[in-house]
Amino acid sequence: MTSKSGDVVFLVLLFFAIFKNAFGQNLAFRIDKDATSQGYPRDSLSNFTEFARNYGYAAEELTVITGDGYILSVFRIPKGKNCRGRVRQPPVLLMHGLLQSSDSWLDAGPSAGLAFLISDACYDLWVGNVRGTYYGRRNVRLNPDTDSQFWNFTSHDMGRSDVPAIIDYMLKETGSSKLNYVGFSQGARIFFIMCSETFGYCDKIKVSINLAPATRQKYVRSIPIRLLYQFYALIEPLLSSPRELEVSQKGGSIQKAFFFFCKDNILAGTVCRAALALINSYDPGSILTQTIRVLFGHFPGGTSARNLAFFGQNVISGRFQKYNYGTRKNLELYGTVQPPIYNLNRTNIPVVLMYSENDLLVDSKDVHWLSTQLSNLIESYKIKRATWTHLDNCYSQYTKITIFPKISEYLQKYSGLDL
Repeated sequence: MTSKSGDVVFLVLLFFAIFKNAFGQNLAFRIDKDATSQGYPRDSLSNFTEFARNYGYAAEELTVITGDGYILSVFRIPKGKNCRGRVRQPPVLLMHGLLQSSDSWLDAGPSAGLAFLISDACYDLWVGNVRGTYYGRRNVRLNPDTDSQFWNFTSHDMGRSDVPAIIDYMLKETGSSKLNYVGFSQGARIFFIMCSETFGYCDKIKVSINLAPATRQKYVRSIPIRLLYQFYALIEPLLSSPRELEVSQKGGSIQKAFFFFCKDNILAGTVCRAALALINSYDPGSILTQTIRVLFGHFPGGTSARNLAFFGQNVISGRFQKYNYGTRKNLELYGTVQPPIYNLNRTNIPVVLMYSENDLLVDSKDVHWLSTQLSNLIESYKIKRATWTHLDNCYSQYTKITIFPKISEYLQKYSGLDL
């Protein structure tokens, strides 16, 4: 770590420590019912269905219950507003990244948000959410505010339970035997975990298109994110209450603070843009100021401390392996001292990887490693925009010309056959 970057990270962490100690849960950034009069963009205050309908897209909210009782909201746009032909089959499932939600696929607006673009290309689009987000903060037995057990999960559980439950629901509702999958970062990670840890579900997907897939995390270059992961890997065993175990939730002090300050056009284009660049690298002109004003209404969207610790363990070990509970419990659960690595050879369906050299959160070296582990890799595609960052995959104004053509190419290739 250079002295300069270390000083920047230290100051940012110090700021948040002082911020939390000074204000904590008592800090309130009031958002009235008529919040647009306070300068908040309408889209930032909208949930998925409201956001889509703001631009004339018909969207519906559906409820999926996982095998272990988590209640997830899943959204569907059966046909895009600009689709002029018949809806293509099979349906498409779009999965968000860490600390995001389904709303992240809308935040860039109808000209750039992938949920708009894919549905406009005449696909029956389903947009999922995982446990721990504000769309996955319910359980049939557990109360997230009082039951610590609710937060005892990682992306391993999302891959084993959340995605399979959504797939079953989609196929039942549409009558299709298969679907196409598009996952970003953690959304790609849980796809590979699902293929490794479940039987038959990988075979229900015709093609999986993975944007910045967060599997092995050995070469994460974002210093704040690397420190965040490692911090939770260190302290997670010491946490016990739901208040401690829920991290970066929507409506929490950090999200509300960013939402409050970033509604301002000047602050959004300067301070808030710099905050994104600090963790994400910088791509000049890629993410519009208006998008920054909107996205902080939905981001961060929450997860568990254990999930961040899981990412941290992967950073420390340099391996794409299961959760490390310590020697004694590892022996009980796995029969080995070290957690077993995920069996990527079980991902036997067509897979596309998309990555960039300027991504500080999912390094190209880790993507190259992943490509060598897959038995049916169709293409590992380097995004041509040299400055493309991790979060550009969701929020850039240029998605339509950078990543969507490749996504569309493979969705078309694997549509209309063997349904």
